Amino acid sequence: MGVYLKKAGRNDFVILEKAGDIGGTWRDNHYPGAACDVPSHMYSFSFEQNPNWSRFYSGQAEILAYMKGIAAKYDLMPHVRVNSELLESRWDEAQGLWHLKTGNGNQYTARVVISGIGGLSRPALPKVKGLDSFKGTTFHSAQWNHDYDLTGKRVAVIGTGASAIQFVPQIAERVSKLVLLQRTPPWLVPKPDGLIHDSVKQLFKYIPVSQRLFRSSIYWQAEGFALGFINPKLMTVIEKLARWHLSNQVKDPVLRAKLTPNYTIGCKRVLFSNNYYPALARENVEVVAAGAQEIRAHSVVDAEGNEHEVDAIIFATGFDVHDPLGPLHIYDREGIEVRQRRGGLSAYLGTTLKGLPNLFMLLGPNTALGHNSIIFMIESQIKYAIQCLDEMDRKKVSVMEVKPAAQDAYNDKIQEELKRMVWSEGGCKSWYLDEDGKNVTIWPGFTWRYWMKTRRPNFRNFTFGQRPSA
Repeated sequence: MGVYLKKAGRNDFVILEKAGDIGGTWRDNHYPGAACDVPSHMYSFSFEQNPNWSRFYSGQAEILAYMKGIAAKYDLMPHVRVNSELLESRWDEAQGLWHLKTGNGNQYTARVVISGIGGLSRPALPKVKGLDSFKGTTFHSAQWNHDYDLTGKRVAVIGTGASAIQFVPQIAERVSKLVLLQRTPPWLVPKPDGLIHDSVKQLFKYIPVSQRLFRSSIYWQAEGFALGFINPKLMTVIEKLARWHLSNQVKDPVLRAKLTPNYTIGCKRVLFSNNYYPALARENVEVVAAGAQEIRAHSVVDAEGNEHEVDAIIFATGFDVHDPLGPLHIYDREGIEVRQRRGGLSAYLGTTLKGLPNLFMLLGPNTALGHNSIIFMIESQIKYAIQCLDEMDRKKVSVMEVKPAAQDAYNDKIQEELKRMVWSEGGCKSWYLDEDGKNVTIWPGFTWRYWMKTRRPNFRNFTFGQRPSA
């Protein structure tokens, strides 16, 4: 967002960063084996293509370095206020401004607020009896304790999501015993990863169009997966690949049965790995297909009542993604916090919210993906927001707000589409759904449809005006 603001000649802005440095997901998730499951050339910004990615699927350190390099190149750091978590944002109708408060006590006023709070930023811990009674070491995968040496330790891992898939193979050979407590097995397919040859890097560097073509091919291949989300019956081909992958890497029929999902592939996030199944087949690894029921001083009890003595517990239990605002409380012109409004949190195009003028969200409700690069969605929203700012300047107005009818009609249509798709029809319970079974997370289907909806804002769906003091 900062880069696009600068490119548009808009330099009067600050970026409020909750941590001591930039990087977000890739700053916090530094567990062993942390990497992206979207190809590097697609998981990058369109305006800053990198011909020097070392692998087809980059690791955490390389992605973080890429992001910091962009911040340096575009001189963004003078705009960044670290250790400044935004906790409160109130719209002042009389002034036509936002009043902001941060966790370190600073206050700001802003004409426009853009929420760039990421979904994978707030670790979620399981609701297990006795969680605080454990006498050993515990940590979440997103808060990895590198000072604790796992060598020779008995370790329980609770959760089998994307992070566990990556770090379990890295620690399995170091620990004396690994107990993996699994509630629901994920579907896994092979990860077509590997080092990128120097000749390919040179080609991309000196003939940039070749990299753009390669990026486009990745994009359209990924879009093909959306067909299965729209019509779950089409996922049978991918399911056959996943079943072959499992049978090829796990020969023990008992273990293979534990690792075979009983829901339609795509209902939960489809994961990529070449070394997860072999790690679970090791003699020092036990897969418990019962989940954790209780935690005691020196052990974990599974749902079948079996007790497993361990020295450490690692939580691979994901993130709180149902609330895209996290600790931020936003108050509308009536003084009502947005979560308390009738119908819950929703947004027009996942970006603007009724009753909240001059507010834009990146990765708002129903903009997350299960098949393509989230960077594509973020850039679409950023370009949309920039066009809205330009329209305000063109009209010489200071206030812009989406019409409630437009937002309601949009969300009704989105929810109707989602009811027929794999996340609702696939027979599983995933983090895509809230406690009421409503999907407030995922975009339904093809990302090019989202791009079509956001590439030119329909300003008839907005009201414009001047703030009283303008």
